[in-house]
This record gives sequence, C-alpha cells and structure tokens, in this order.
Amino acid sequence: MAVSSDPSAILGQWNYDFSDPDGPQMGTVALPGMTSVYETEDPVVIIADHISLGVNLPPAITEPVDLIVLCDRARTNFAERRFLVLEIQDTTTTPGMLTIAAFGSKEELPMNANIVGHVTLVQIPWLPNMQKKKSGFMEEDELF
Repeated sequence: MAVSSDPSAILGQWNYDFSDPDGPQMGTVALPGMTSVYETEDPVVIIADHISLGVNLPPAITEPVDLIVLCDRARTNFAERRFLVLEIQDTTTTPGMLTIAAFGSKEELPMNANIVGHVTLVQIPWLPNMQKKKSGFMEEDELF
C-alpha cells in the first residue's frame, strides 16, 4: 500500500521527474555544500545540454549531455568574463527565451539584452567515457 519509489539513477547521473509535463517545470535540486552554492542569494537551476553551452566533453560523447546550471537571479549587474543569463528582447525570438554568454567588456553586450542573473556553478554528470585510463601504477589505478 506504500507509494513506490523511482529506481535510482545510474551512479554519477541524475533523474528528472516532471509530474505535470504541461505545467510549470519546477522541482528541487540537491547540490554539494560549497561556498559558491551557499553564496548564491536567489538560486535557480537551469537544465541545459553541453553543446548549447559550449562545454567540451570527451570526443567519444556524441549525444547531448544534460548539465545543471546554477544561476543567481539577485545578481543582475554586468561583470566582465562572467557567464551571464540574458533575456534578449527581440521580435524574432519567443518571449522568455534565455541565453547564457560571457563578454570581455560591457560594449560587447547586445543593446537589447536584459541581464537576469549570473551563472555560479555548472555541474557535469560523471560519464563512463570520463574514466581515467590505466597508468600501470597500482597507486594511481586503485584506491587504497
């Protein structure tokens, strides 16, 4: 009679459960306890694939990999060489469309861009292709 649990994710991966696919995509994400997470004043997580963010993964990975992107909505100021979450005001894009980009100077920021947050953490799942190759030295290949 008890509620059943979803099967556990593969080690190093994460699962998503959107109970109402037509409703708002909201949920809870557990992140490691670290300073960058703690200092995020108004956190929100975006799920984005590594190709759209330009994150390099091993060449053997050909399919898009979902990354967890932690953003701070309280930080809406410009910062050089920081990844910003931007809402581009344009008639050709759908309202509410976001983009993530970094700029070397404020002059490079598009005029029709509204800064809605800063990226504070990107978490990449562990994938089997990321496993370290055998070195031949037991001290490096095994945990003691």
